[in-house]
Amino acid sequence: MAAKEIVIAGHEIKPGESKELEIPMVRLYTDTTMGIPVFVKRGKKDGPTIFLSAAIHGDELNGIEIINRIINSKTIKNLKGTLIAVPMVNVYGVLNQSRYMPDRRDLNRSFPGSKRGSLAARLAYQFLQEIVSISDYGIDFHTGAIHRSNLPQIRANLDDQETLDLAKAFSIPVLLNANLRDGSLRQSAADLGTKILLYEAGEALRFDELAIRAGVKGTINVMKHLGMLTSRRSLKAIEPIIARKSGWVRACESGLVVHHKQLGDQVEKGDLLATINNPYGHRLDEVKSQYAGIIIGKQNIPLVQEGEAMYHIAYFKDPDEVTENLEILQEELLPEDIN
Repeated sequence: MAAKEIVIAGHEIKPGESKELEIPMVRLYTDTTMGIPVFVKRGKKDGPTIFLSAAIHGDELNGIEIINRIINSKTIKNLKGTLIAVPMVNVYGVLNQSRYMPDRRDLNRSFPGSKRGSLAARLAYQFLQEIVSISDYGIDFHTGAIHRSNLPQIRANLDDQETLDLAKAFSIPVLLNANLRDGSLRQSAADLGTKILLYEAGEALRFDELAIRAGVKGTINVMKHLGMLTSRRSLKAIEPIIARKSGWVRACESGLVVHHKQLGDQVEKGDLLATINNPYGHRLDEVKSQYAGIIIGKQNIPLVQEGEAMYHIAYFKDPDEVTENLEILQEELLPEDIN
């Protein structure tokens, strides 16, 4: 049986070939040409097609480095199937160091898009047609928003068995069952039958070495699970723990924040997370955990408005096991001799 044809932006990539190409996009009003950079590698042997995408939100940069390290790794030399790597989807946002498109729309709420819609809708449509529609699987890389950090975690539809198997193969301590959102890439990918994982780790406009290394290792693990790469040695995988629920703890007062708990900390119900003071140093409020769990997201800036989300806590039946796995991940990926 002949290998399937893969054509992106008019470029055919044949078995055994690697190509760097661009998907043309709408020009800037300065008449500057814009394009989405794409790296494609096809193995000589047939296998699944997987896409990797980063910077759908233009200020989320960790994924760019994750993809750079993967496509320059010797690990993918003997690839089976096809790897499509898109280090910057929202090229406009990266240029402006902004989460959003120039039309102020969130690209990850603009799928499936349309040919004649807004700028965000047009980019979403083109990315879906050129990349996602020809892929069997995908991993989409994200970080926390500006001034917020996320613990390395996978978010996916874990009620789908194949997706759950992919998420476990990633081998990250925290898996969060996340419902599909209208307008999201995950929703549109699911409609096309493409199984997708969303990797969250780190903070906007920053490189986080632990998050990057965990993302590279996890992606390689998934590709091995799919039979796209061969594993020369067997490593003990981290057994992930699934959280079915999570919630944000919000500020009840506006003021200056003193944090008492950090990202990855295990907390019990009633634990003091932070104190909020006024400009004179007088305590206005104590922020306490409403449930037991692990802090998977945290505000970093020491200023807060009433009602603002401060801590994202995932709820587990056995938080101790998650904490142990986080320590293992830290020791494996950031040994003391490189700190």
